[in-house]
Amino acid sequence: MSVAAAVPVFFLCVAASLGASLLFGRRLDRVSERFGANEGLHGILTALGADAPEISTAIVALSSSHGKLGVGVVVGSNVFNLAALLGLPAIVAGTVAIHRHGLVFNGAVALVVTGIGAALVLGAIGAVPALILLLVVFGPYVVVLSLSIGHLRRLLPDGRVERLVVAAVREEIVDMRTGEVAPRASRRDFLALIASLAVIVGASFGMVEAATDLGSRWGVSDVIVGTLVLASLTSLPNLITAVRLALHGRGAATTSEALNSNSLNIIAGVAIPALFISLGSRTGIETFCVWWLLGTTVVAAALAYTRHGLTRREGIAIVALYAVFVGVVSTR
Repeated sequence: MSVAAAVPVFFLCVAASLGASLLFGRRLDRVSERFGANEGLHGILTALGADAPEISTAIVALSSSHGKLGVGVVVGSNVFNLAALLGLPAIVAGTVAIHRHGLVFNGAVALVVTGIGAALVLGAIGAVPALILLLVVFGPYVVVLSLSIGHLRRLLPDGRVERLVVAAVREEIVDMRTGEVAPRASRRDFLALIASLAVIVGASFGMVEAATDLGSRWGVSDVIVGTLVLASLTSLPNLITAVRLALHGRGAATTSEALNSNSLNIIAGVAIPALFISLGSRTGIETFCVWWLLGTTVVAAALAYTRHGLTRREGIAIVALYAVFVGVVSTR
């Protein structure tokens, strides 16, 4: 594909992917309302809807023998998410208040999932055991968020764990409530959901092909294209959602959006495709990216826990970490 053709194709596919993602998210809201999903599970579905471009692009890249680009999209998106979904909202809103119960609950799951994903990408663990471990960690987490407080109290034995989990889920449920009730889904919503997902997948093919062609012609590696360019562009739906939540003072929902988005990216964008497609060997810069993601996740969680949330100063620190990441990757 020539440069003259690749540039408009790339931007057209980006626009189509983001527009379809917004439609996908709205229709998913209606579908979750129809099936009676509570606020905790609704938060997971919201993150999944916003993650559709990232996951789709990563899968398409991996299936098109662009392993470095596909892994780069997931790793780069996750680093970007920490800056854009936690750091930037704190800068814009001035502060993002986060309850410690929810942070410990959500943060612990996100850290474990990120650690397993890092081990998979670095070749320290195989695809099958990695996916099993991820499902063992993330599956019960989703189930817990899906249950009512009453069910949790009956299910969990009395003690510190029960109090922590109940408090965390209650905080998230309260923070996810907007007072708005989405219309119950109709057949048209289901069709729109399928159509928008098809557009996202189709646009991902166009983005990957155009981006790799442009990168090849301009001497830009797949690592940079995936980790910096596609990762940030496909994460824009998440960014819009996070800033909106932060401006409304919904810190628990903002944090959950960031951490759950990263976990879903790892599971759906890397772990599941790795069962069928080789991720390939990692270079030095790719190894750096994986470790930087893990380190930034730890730092962001520690800052939020220490201050019961993120102030503008902590937000600037997290964004600065991303700026360093961009500087290192772009010079390799």
